[in-house]
Amino acid sequence: MKATGSLAGRGVPAALTDIVLALLVVGGCLALPSVIPADSQGLRTPDAWWFVLILLVALPMTVHRRLPLGTLLVTAAAASTMQALRYVPQLSGPEGTSIGPTYLAVATAVFLTAVRRDPWITTVVAGVFIPLDSLVEGLIAPAGHRVTTFLTQAVILLAAWTLGRLAKARAAIRDEAVARAAALEREQAATARAAVMHERARIARELHDIVAHNVSLMVVQTIAADRVQDRDPGKAHELHATVEQTGRDTVTELRRLLDVLRTDEEAPADPSKEPPQPTVDGLPSLIDSVRDTGLDVEYSVLGTPLPLPAGSHLTAYRVVQEALTNTMKHAGPTRTRVQLIWGDGPEHLTIRVCDDGPDTAAGRASVAPANGSGHGLVGMRERIAAVGGTLHTGTRPGGGFCVHAVLRPS
Repeated sequence: MKATGSLAGRGVPAALTDIVLALLVVGGCLALPSVIPADSQGLRTPDAWWFVLILLVALPMTVHRRLPLGTLLVTAAAASTMQALRYVPQLSGPEGTSIGPTYLAVATAVFLTAVRRDPWITTVVAGVFIPLDSLVEGLIAPAGHRVTTFLTQAVILLAAWTLGRLAKARAAIRDEAVARAAALEREQAATARAAVMHERARIARELHDIVAHNVSLMVVQTIAADRVQDRDPGKAHELHATVEQTGRDTVTELRRLLDVLRTDEEAPADPSKEPPQPTVDGLPSLIDSVRDTGLDVEYSVLGTPLPLPAGSHLTAYRVVQEALTNTMKHAGPTRTRVQLIWGDGPEHLTIRVCDDGPDTAAGRASVAPANGSGHGLVGMRERIAAVGGTLHTGTRPGGGFCVHAVLRPS
């Protein structure tokens, strides 16, 4: 237990508590002759030995925090000596029961020992010291009052011991509650940091998807504009304008995402700063922008659209976007088919993106292996896995490349 143990349990330093208790014992003993005159109960007149015994009862209390058992034994021995020499009234006698400051000093020492020491020591105090001290008090008491004195002293000391153990238990419960609160606070902070890191990883994937798609789109559009520059300047100008607009849109999206990344990690997420996430409904616009590059895209939807979680919407959009980006990068202006197949079973949405491949059979294999080891395909697999789906990619027997994804939103 910490070295802070006041009688009220309010964090008063133990040294100050002990000094205050010692002063109270001294004051009570010095005031006793004026409250109970010596001739009223046949008490011995105060003298030098009386003052020395008072000091022996009180002064050990000042070092109780360091020597609890020594303090208890010295205080109890001095208190019993004062009773034996008739400096203080008997605990129980012809005049009745009298619980003076010396008896309270012993009870206080028992209480503090029960609070500050380990359970096995306090058990010894309860099982050995209390019976022996009560027996000594009973033997010193006048004939006819010894049993009463024994029982009274035992009850007083056992009550003090019980209160000490209860105070110890209460302090332990309080410390445990504080420790649990601190652990919970640390856990919440760790959870918040993990959530921030997860969100930043998601934004990083968004950055990859945006940059990879839009830059690939701009490259293809620039090449197309260069090829028609001489024979169709108007078309070339139109493609250059599309490249410019695509670049502006890309910069705008990057700025919005980077603004989210720059927010303080400890600050709560502000929904107003979150960029709007694309959904399946945005696929026609995406495909139109890809068609402007010269890619022949056939888009079809089978079945009745079903409600999807926001994460599944974003995943479906990014899978189609990444697949078309890979087609533009590795196959060029080829024929591509994009299919969305809605189902009413556990497999809610199936996505197929298949192209006919480049003009040369080595075109795709030289850039992206058929086993899908590129970063874009890895990102697709992570997205699909996050929503409980599956992804299959590979070359087609007759040429070309296919991406087949199944979303199973829970």
